[in-house]
Amino acid sequence: MLGDVEYTLLQGTDTEIKNIVIDSRKVEAGDVFICIEGLQVDGHNYIDNALKAGAAAIIVSKDVELSGNGTIAKVSNTRAAMSIMAGNLYNWPGRKYPLIGVTGTNGKTSSTFFLESVLKEAGKKTGLIGTVAARVGDIPVKTEFATSTTPDPIELQQIFKEMLDDGVGNVVMEVTSHALEFRKMEGLSFAVSIFTNLTRDHLDLHGTMENYARAKARLFEKSDISIINIDDEYGKFMGDYAAGKIVTYSVNKPSDLQAVNVKYTSHGISFALKIEGELMDFEIPIPGKFTVYNALGVIGAALNLGISPNIIQKALKKLKGVPGRIQSIPNDKGIGVYVDYSHTPDSLKNILISVREFTSGKIITVFGCGGDRDREKRPIMGEIAAKLSDFSVITSDNPRSEDPQAIVDEVEAGVSSVAKDYIKLVDRKEAIIYAINMAKAGDSVVIAGKGHESYQIFADRTIHFDDADEAAKALKGL
Repeated sequence: MLGDVEYTLLQGTDTEIKNIVIDSRKVEAGDVFICIEGLQVDGHNYIDNALKAGAAAIIVSKDVELSGNGTIAKVSNTRAAMSIMAGNLYNWPGRKYPLIGVTGTNGKTSSTFFLESVLKEAGKKTGLIGTVAARVGDIPVKTEFATSTTPDPIELQQIFKEMLDDGVGNVVMEVTSHALEFRKMEGLSFAVSIFTNLTRDHLDLHGTMENYARAKARLFEKSDISIINIDDEYGKFMGDYAAGKIVTYSVNKPSDLQAVNVKYTSHGISFALKIEGELMDFEIPIPGKFTVYNALGVIGAALNLGISPNIIQKALKKLKGVPGRIQSIPNDKGIGVYVDYSHTPDSLKNILISVREFTSGKIITVFGCGGDRDREKRPIMGEIAAKLSDFSVITSDNPRSEDPQAIVDEVEAGVSSVAKDYIKLVDRKEAIIYAINMAKAGDSVVIAGKGHESYQIFADRTIHFDDADEAAKALKGL
């Protein structure tokens, strides 16, 4: 089952195994236990437990004390080995249809939804894997997997297998820097991949922007065609690592697909694009400059998948909003209320600039920062909110193991350096009610950070919490 993975047999003999397991508590007789060195737990510490539970083989990447029965094999990277072994176990379903990957800091979910709609319009049965959903067509996949955007290799192969069994023609998936850093994509190749942008995020894992960029670039090393945003400062970096054909897109710089005559309204965007020597107009009913970029990347991918420009044009014009991405909350009060997943400095800046374009009154922003994540971005996001909003309500996001009040205070340092018009309300529900109660007709309330999430994570519990639901309740209570 190790296939092409190089290994050294430390103990025992080559053996057939039944299943792949990375949690020693779930080991059954005949399984292989792969020792994953995680950020908090190291599987190498549980080898004895796995052997006692009947593991037929153990895969390690460290020197370990040999004891007991069972086969022990050493590889250079157990995460990479797990990906290859999972692919071998399920006979590589993900190699039997085109994979389309989307990576970048912002815009991954919207881009995958846009492309899924285009492929459906072209009559293709499409699988989708990402932050919000994993589905075939409109049907959720049955496999239950963790909340990470890109599932772990074993779960990923299960999903690929289900999609193959359901007869998909292609699969569109978000590919995160975590997935690439942790080698979840090992053994896979992509027909087409899109680079959206790269801004500060996940430095708690990667340490530096260069490391973060290098992790993202791994996707383009395994892609036949790379669709790259060259308006982004990291576009050239991604292109340098691309193994196959490169197609560039932009608004500001000359490129293969450069949008011109760009127009923004509160209801959407429009632009023209030269395709096969002729200008073609595109309209998309989702506001914001970022929608232009997401659409350009999708157009580039769709064209290189052989879809006609007319079908692409038609599909984009019929798009519905993506849950938690500049999601408008209907009301009869004349107040614009928008829920958005923006949880990085750049995405918060983008959403506020976009909302400003169609807001006649004030912008009131409700936001916070997640716990156990990059602390340096907290005052940065506070400063952005203060500069681009008329009033800021600083609140909790997902505090996780950290003190919510302490996070709010760190965000406040950035807000207070720019503005005096703000309030701190640690309780997120209270913060949303406060913002909507102070809004008047013509104002916009932006509730940023959690988007589609239906939960809030604290140190000792996870509760149900949905920004869109809470905003709707607050509007009814006016």
